[in-house]
Amino acid sequence: MSVPEAGRALLVLATGPLTTVQDLGRRSHSHLGVGRSGAADRGALRLANRLLANPEGAAGLEITLGGLLVRASGDLLVALTGAPCPATVTDARGRVRGVGHASVERLPDGATLRLGVPPRGLRTYLAVRGGLDVPKVLGSRATDLLSGLGPERPAPGALLPVGPPPVEFPAVDLAPVPEPESGDLVLAAVPGPRHDWFRPEALAALCAEPYEVTPQSDRIGMRLRGPRLERARGGELPSEGMVPGALQVPPSGQPTLFLADHPVTGGYPVIAVLRDDEIGRAAQARPGQRIRFRLARRATMR
Repeated sequence: MSVPEAGRALLVLATGPLTTVQDLGRRSHSHLGVGRSGAADRGALRLANRLLANPEGAAGLEITLGGLLVRASGDLLVALTGAPCPATVTDARGRVRGVGHASVERLPDGATLRLGVPPRGLRTYLAVRGGLDVPKVLGSRATDLLSGLGPERPAPGALLPVGPPPVEFPAVDLAPVPEPESGDLVLAAVPGPRHDWFRPEALAALCAEPYEVTPQSDRIGMRLRGPRLERARGGELPSEGMVPGALQVPPSGQPTLFLADHPVTGGYPVIAVLRDDEIGRAAQARPGQRIRFRLARRATMR
């Protein structure tokens, strides 16, 4: 693949378990059956872009459990946020240095950036000053794994062009932000639109004991294992709209927490919905980690 005309790009050498291109997603297409998608931890992507003076919605890479290796074509400025990975830069002369987290870092022409496995958290975000300039689909550069919309998942050998740098310059070189939690994660939720489909004690049961994140989890949703949530009525719902953060409960009584690539509609009742500002924290939970829910008075919107 040839180098873009501007000469600035990332050459992908290794992707780890899962690497996708993400921005803040597609808005206003639910009536067409197209979900929002975008970064699972939107706050982490926003922070990476702000560090580089990019627009908050500029496209970057979402890396699950590390393993990314990329080479710079042209001098680049980058930032890593989300789950903190051990990261190193090797320049064209073979000299190796460590890379800070939530900081502005220079990636010289020909240098490689390697990410290890994060000790806590699940998803790391790599932003590049200028943003990844891959083609948009329905107004977004996000890869939606459920619908298949957006750019293909990067594979070794893929060349990701970088857009022109913004006029503004980075104002800080480090953001002191807390790392993702490694213990029990407490998430605030509000009663869902179908909580009346469950026995009166079901909401209390949801909050009484922790739920474990199972390995059957991805960008679409997180399957949880814990106390069974008993219904008060049988039958099934006609399909109705779904949102990120919805806790949908199938007949097994074990809830599924929908994330960025959730289906637009679903037919199982939703007992609760995470507050919007909790969804990014949930997206950093790893298989085996425990989640506790608490009921909040109202949701927050972005």
